[in-house]
Amino acid sequence: MLIYNEQHARHVLAQYATHHNTGRPHRALDLRAPADALDVIPFPAQRIQRHGILGGLIHQYRDTA
Repeated sequence: MLIYNEQHARHVLAQYATHHNTGRPHRALDLRAPADALDVIPFPAQRIQRHGILGGLIHQYRDTA
């Protein structure tokens, strides 16, 4: 990815930080994201949709049901 200016760099880093803390599973946290609530039990999704972040460089998956 080519960074055009400081504003673009801040936007890219903010999107990545959001993804890292809310959408990316971490092995040390039993495949939970750092921002996940501890009282919610993850379950296998029946239908999954993929959403591209940063122009498709990162993919985030969400349950559709």
